[in-house]
Amino acid sequence: MKTATADSTVPVQTSETPVRVAVVIGSNRDGRFGPVVADWLLARIRERDDFAPEVVDVASVQLPTALSHSPSPSVAAELAKVTPALAAADAFVVLTPEYNHSFPAGLKNLIDWHYAEWRAKPVALVSYGGLSGGLRAVEHLRQVFAELHAVTVRDTVSFHGAGAAFDAEGQPRDPAAPAAAAKVMLDQLGWWARALSEAKRRRPYGG
Repeated sequence: MKTATADSTVPVQTSETPVRVAVVIGSNRDGRFGPVVADWLLARIRERDDFAPEVVDVASVQLPTALSHSPSPSVAAELAKVTPALAAADAFVVLTPEYNHSFPAGLKNLIDWHYAEWRAKPVALVSYGGLSGGLRAVEHLRQVFAELHAVTVRDTVSFHGAGAAFDAEGQPRDPAAPAAAAKVMLDQLGWWARALSEAKRRRPYGG
């Protein structure tokens, strides 16, 4: 009987090794509010010693909506701005607003240009918006990441009425609740990152 062997390409994760987490800012809209939420989130992540964050900003890359298995040199140059960070990540935090009951086209485009980079890795979801706090966008993203063989963690952080929820210094007016939610979410993300990393070392994922 043929048995699976350990995947030597998967970095060894120990309890002392920080999880490499790519924080994806999912909006490229003019006047976007995403960087305010992202700065707050990154501050929460950097308070911990179990994560090593890297930002991937949808607004920093110009990818065509026409996907290709053989991208042109110009498209390859754009992909080079984001693909290495996604490939190197052990886990992701995807930050999304809600546009028309779903997540932005630019975020979907970034996701669709990649496949193996998401595969068998955990994804935490942070949202902001009006009355719904972006939660409808979150539920749509869960379906997308499931198709890509990624695992979304249960708990999220969402900001309802986001513009009024932050003060002029970019801090939540009620800091305790979102900070507590972020801790729960990040604890789950760290657990899944280490569990999946260990599982892939023991038995390469072939789903």
